[in-house]
This record gives sequence, C-alpha cells and structure tokens, in this order.
Amino acid sequence: MSGDSKSINKIGKSTVPRTAICTSDEHSITVRGEDLCNDLIGKISFTDYFSLLVTGQRPTPGASKVLDATLVAIAEHGLVPSVQASRMTYAAAPDALQGAVAAGILGCGSVILGASETAGRLFTEVNEQAKDGDLHAAAREVVARWRAAGKAVPGYGHPLHKDRDPRVARLFAVAKDAGTSMRFVEIAEAIEKEIPGVVGKDLRLNVSAAIPAVLLGTNFPLVGLRGVPILARTAGLIAHLCEEAVNPSGFALSYQATREVIYEGKT
Repeated sequence: MSGDSKSINKIGKSTVPRTAICTSDEHSITVRGEDLCNDLIGKISFTDYFSLLVTGQRPTPGASKVLDATLVAIAEHGLVPSVQASRMTYAAAPDALQGAVAAGILGCGSVILGASETAGRLFTEVNEQAKDGDLHAAAREVVARWRAAGKAVPGYGHPLHKDRDPRVARLFAVAKDAGTSMRFVEIAEAIEKEIPGVVGKDLRLNVSAAIPAVLLGTNFPLVGLRGVPILARTAGLIAHLCEEAVNPSGFALSYQATREVIYEGKT
C-alpha cells in the first residue's frame, strides 16, 4: 500500500483524530493558540473563555456583553422540570453530584432550553428568504411552511409569562447598547407579529427566542446555540444541589407528584 499511513481514509473519512482546540506538552497547555497559564488564567473572564473555546477567537466587547447577558438570563428559573429531575436524583444518590447534574441536563431538549437552537434555525431561514426583501412577508411564509410540516414555532409562548417574557426586552436592550447587529432581533419581532395570522394564537417571544436573536447578531455559531442554555443551566443546577444538600426537597417533590396522580387503570 502506497501513501502516508496516517492519511488512510476509511469509508471516505480520515482515521486520524484532529483538533484545533487544545494541545499540551510537559511544560505548557495551549488553548486556541494561546498559552493557558500566561495568556488566559487570571486574564480572561469565563464568558470570554467560553466564546474563545467555541469560536476560536476572543469576542469583541459587545459580543462578550451579549453572551454574558444570555448566560445570566437562562441560568435560573425556579423549580422547572430539569431542576426537579436533578434534585430528585440527588435525593436518591447524594454521593453522585455529577449524576444529579447530568439528570437535569439530559432533560434539556427541543422543548426546554434546546429551543434556542431550533429558534436560531427558524431565524436563519427567514433571513435567507428575506434577503433584502420584505421581512414580514418572509416571516409569514416561513412560519406557514413550518406549521404545514407539523413543526411548532420555537421560542414563542410561555406557560407563565403570557405577555412577552420579561427577559426578552432586557436582552434586546443589552444587544442594542452593545452595538451588535439587531438583524435577528428584527426577524424575531417580525415572526411574533405574523404568528397570530398564521397560527391563530397570540404567542409572544420568550427567552429561548431572545437568546439566538441576540447571539446570531454577534456571529455566534448556530451549531453552538444549544450549548449556551446548557452551560448556564449547569450553574443553576449546581446551586440547587448545594441547597438540596442542606435543605432537601427532592423527596417532597416526588411526594407532591404522587399526590396529584390520577390512576385510570383497572382495579
């Protein structure tokens, strides 16, 4: 066999693992081309470090401000399903904090928290269709297409915040003050205005739509959007588990759920 054995392809794919994120030797650790000890530790915020890890570049001051605001906005929202799962898991296995955190994170899917990525894909589709044309017409057409395909409109409507989720206005204000692009904010608002005519319901923006609306305006990658609420909610879960350790409610949550269950099977 001729050629470099390190470049052998298997079923059309390289068999040599590659990464541009990190490497290390006996004396140093290099992250995205920067020396971890000399350039990063004590010299960069965790928000900026997260952005550097994901994008390969340090964020601009405006992008940093926006990303930080989204992390703060989504980290905590009370005893939501992911928190309940986490606290009940910790109550059953207090020796495995990591398992309890994982239980909460595994509950973050397309409906809860993961909707930010789906909303980002919706906004991107509207942006591509609109180009320099009528934004509202593009929003109406794309939403109608999603609904015809049986898809929900992600990031709109909230069981508690019937009017706009209060976090939306604040995130939009942060983005405006930071001077980042408001293009996707305009798209998000155009969709909100077109939803009643297409869906038949007045569904207002929630934080899961606000997050991609402001982050896409900073050129944050679409594929990384779901990671933002997951990273933020991890902090919230750890806080709940620290509280669970000294003020348990996991079994109480289970008990309350059992009380509310209506048995409909045979007796």
